This record gives sequence, structure tokens and C-alpha cells, in this order.
Amino acid sequence: MTGHETAQGPKHKRDLTRRKVVVAGAGAVVAAGVGGSFAAGAFAGEGTTAAKGTTAGTSGETSGETSGEACYKLTSETTEGPYYIDADKLRRDVTEDQEGIPLTLRLKVIDSDTCKPLANAAVDIWHCNALGVYSGYESMGSGGGGGGGTPPSGTPTGTPTGAPPGGGGGGGGGVHEGPTDDKRYLRGTWRTDKKGEVVFRTVFPGWYQGRCVHIHTKVHVNGTWTDAGYEGGTTCHTGQLFFDEASVLATAEVEPYSTNTAARTTLDEDTIYPGNGTEGGLLKLKYKKGAIAKGVVATLTMGVDPEATQDGTGDSVQPGASASASAS
Repeated sequence: MTGHETAQGPKHKRDLTRRKVVVAGAGAVVAAGVGGSFAAGAFAGEGTTAAKGTTAGTSGETSGETSGEACYKLTSETTEGPYYIDADKLRRDVTEDQEGIPLTLRLKVIDSDTCKPLANAAVDIWHCNALGVYSGYESMGSGGGGGGGTPPSGTPTGTPTGAPPGGGGGGGGGVHEGPTDDKRYLRGTWRTDKKGEVVFRTVFPGWYQGRCVHIHTKVHVNGTWTDAGYEGGTTCHTGQLFFDEASVLATAEVEPYSTNTAARTTLDEDTIYPGNGTEGGLLKLKYKKGAIAKGVVATLTMGVDPEATQDGTGDSVQPGASASASAS
């Protein structure tokens, strides 16, 4: 796949394209059918509201103003970036042996037109580790550019200027890169339950030069869950999930994040984040103030158009992502 971007709208009712998710170990598909015990109570009280510009409060609860009509808005589409691997592992816990702050990622997928949950959709997530390295692309180094800089402080040092620096691989302009190794940590695919909910266990992502802290995601619908995984269907959403600055700065005090010397880009400086709060993928975070190392719970309701094709590789990217920006 390629990652060139335009501002055209989605193309509806395209012919189905085949995709396949490789099952990670015996019994994975059977486990998928359970619907995910992690998700029990994950969105209690959330309803169809969404908080904008949230930060962690003194008790660890999120805060910010809400909008009762947020569920009617499409979650912003972005480029898939150069490090997507189609045929990932079918699993909820993607941590493997990666060190970092435990992160429970709770996503709810709804039809943006009806607000009804989308059950049995396949949701992909993938992101870099605490030091900015993507599995499958370890030879690329930190985000394909990395290097230099200092750990985060109140004054960021990594102002985005386009594609990541060369010399170490990279994903200039979001052009897809073929994997360079067989590592697959911090990547996985799982199905939404009857409430449209899916929960992943991972670690809080780190950062690399040219991008703020983020997680990539895709939503696939109309496919079939088989003994071989998830096949067929269309990709109706490709986006990125983002973290507020206060939380990122808090992680920078914790190892191994504190050893990450890559220059950092803030949320506001990032060229991919649309700047529109939860509609643009800004996660609602919950953690104990002063003890973020114990773990973070991140939630978001994503409104998608199940009839659209939004694969993030060209014609489906909405304004908010520059064609010349780093899309990794």
C-alpha cells in the first residue's frame, strides 16, 4: 500500500477487497467469539457524548466539556503511514516483551449516521515502543528518523518540517515501507462485541522526531471471521489516536521513556493531528495523578461510515493531514 494523501471524500460501495489476519496461536478465533471480557463496563456512563481537550484531573478522572452530538460526527480520517502490516496477529494483548507504562485502550465503534454500535468489526492498532521504534521496522531506527534531541520538557524541540530525516530509512510522505524484520510487538487485531466495543492491552507509546505521541488504527467491516482469521470486507476507517501534552510529559519522567533522546513534537505542532479534539482522535485518559507509571486507561468512541472505503492510502484522507507531512 502507499500513503499519498488527497482531500477527496470517501468512495462508497466499492467492490470488496480481500484481506487476511493471521491467527496468533491455536484457539485465537474461538477466543474472539467470546466478545472480549476486557470490555465489560468499559464505557459505562459514556453514552454518546465525547469530551474535548481532556486532561487527567486530580483524582485521575478525565475532565473537559462534552458534546451530546459528537456521535453524529465522523471521526477524522488520516493516512495509514508507512509502517502498516496487513496480516497482523489476532489478539487483544499486543504488549509482548515491551517495557513501558501499561495502557488499556478501550474503543467503541459506532455508525456515525445512526449512532448504533458496529458489532463484529475488525479493529487494528499499531504503534511504536517507548523509544520510538516500530516492530517490523527495527532497522529504520526511531520512527525512521529519530536521533538527536533531548527528552521532553515544557518546551518541545521537535518542530515538524515534513518527512522524517533521511539516512535511517523512514516514511517520507507516508509511502508504505515493506517490513524489514519479523517482529510484531505492539500490533494486533480484535473484533468488536455487540456493543461495538473492543479493548486492547498495550503500553503507552513513546515518541520520535517529527511526530507527536500517537497510535494508528483501522476499522474493517463486512468481512468474515474464519479459522484463518478475518477475511474480505472493506476498510471503513483509518485514523490515529492522540494523547494530551500533560500525560506525555508525565510519562517522560518514567523509564524507559526518560531515556528517549529523540526530539519531541507537541500535539499542537503535529502535522497529522486535525486539532479537533475527540473527533480527531484525542483519547480520554484516566490515571492516578503523580503515579502514571501504574497504568493508564484510554477511551474513545469512533464514528465511522460503514459504507465508505477509507484505507488511508490516498483518496480517503480528510483535511488535517498535509500531503508533505510525515505520516509515520
